[in-house]
Amino acid sequence: MRRMLFLILGLLATGLGIIGIILPILPTTPFLLLAAILFSQSSPRLHDWLMRSHYLSAYIRHYREGGGVPRHIKIRSISILWFFLILTMILTGKLWLILLLTAVGGAVSTHIISLR
Repeated sequence: MRRMLFLILGLLATGLGIIGIILPILPTTPFLLLAAILFSQSSPRLHDWLMRSHYLSAYIRHYREGGGVPRHIKIRSISILWFFLILTMILTGKLWLILLLTAVGGAVSTHIISLR
């Protein structure tokens, strides 16, 4: 039962981590780290897959090695963030929402830039 629960939670964490690659507001690395821990306890096959995955394992590897977030990931995250924020601003056209999204986007961008 415990193994099945860890497997399901690991799959959920992996899914959220993948979504976090697209949506910069959702953190990617913590979810992938959680997935690696959960898979190590429930499914060696999925753990190996995650650790061999060229794209997903990079997030885990950078964290483990203390290298921080690579510059290209920061640039991509901020670009995607602002693309969707600006798209939402254009589609809604409401001044209060534009101001709110600008403030949120500025705070998130500052956070991403400040990451090591």
